[in-house]
Amino acid sequence: PAAHGYSTGSSRHPWRQHAAEVDMSTAGASGISGDSYTVSVADRKYFEENGFVLLKQVVTEQELQTIIEPVYLKFMNGEVHVPGKDLCDMSGAHGRTPAEFSVYNVMLPRIYYPAWQGNVLEQRCKAIADQLRGGDMHIDFDQIFAKRASSADSAFLWHQDAAYWPPLESDTAAANCWLALSNVTKENGCLRYVPGSHLEPQLRRHRPVGKTREQSHAICTDVDESAERVVDVPAARGDVILHHERTLHCSYPNLSGEWRHAYILNLRKAACIAEERALGFNHSHNTQLNWDVFNKWS
Repeated sequence: PAAHGYSTGSSRHPWRQHAAEVDMSTAGASGISGDSYTVSVADRKYFEENGFVLLKQVVTEQELQTIIEPVYLKFMNGEVHVPGKDLCDMSGAHGRTPAEFSVYNVMLPRIYYPAWQGNVLEQRCKAIADQLRGGDMHIDFDQIFAKRASSADSAFLWHQDAAYWPPLESDTAAANCWLALSNVTKENGCLRYVPGSHLEPQLRRHRPVGKTREQSHAICTDVDESAERVVDVPAARGDVILHHERTLHCSYPNLSGEWRHAYILNLRKAACIAEERALGFNHSHNTQLNWDVFNKWS
């Protein structure tokens, strides 16, 4: 729809930055196998060493157009009711209507539209997560992230996903599967990573982006880009970037003339999900148990 500038086109104006761009040209032949997806030995090794991996063409153009986008656009157009804070502007801006959001975020869309569950993307992401994280991986939550065109406030600051979640007794391995629904470039908001940061013995100290949770659901930490290696990861429409729960990452703002669309599935071990739910934690922005309950911020 024109209201959201939905387009499969790539950016026309390159963003010049000092960060290196990830080179996956030496990656092995990962690819679709029916409703599954096979991760090559080379891509598995890349993930183990770097804490993220770009997997090409996890869903086909036809699958995007017939399975993923029709439901995604229902959420973008407000056709599916999303209660409370599970529809929000993750830029942290106040007083905006959904039509004005810079970062249009829907938490738990597959819960609010159950007919989407079990689709081919979910099946392939489970197969990928099982291969990279040792099996027994299941969908914990999902979300939509759409960055408005020409939105300087749509950047995500450096963070580790695990910093958002409560400490648990069970295996907390996670696989964050980030599906590009646009051709994603530096200019329109591609992901950036600190390779190998998932191997650090401790999570870095995080703090809220806003003064209160009402101001922003986001948290951040510090990365010295002059001293640490940073890579940018552009992705083509249909690609999935999978990262480890402890890998430092952020994203550029969308300074292009078109929306940048992405959809995320996060998978964790069955026992981990069960332990979260027993605590009352389901990743909804509407729950009382959230990061400023189980963390003490300085």
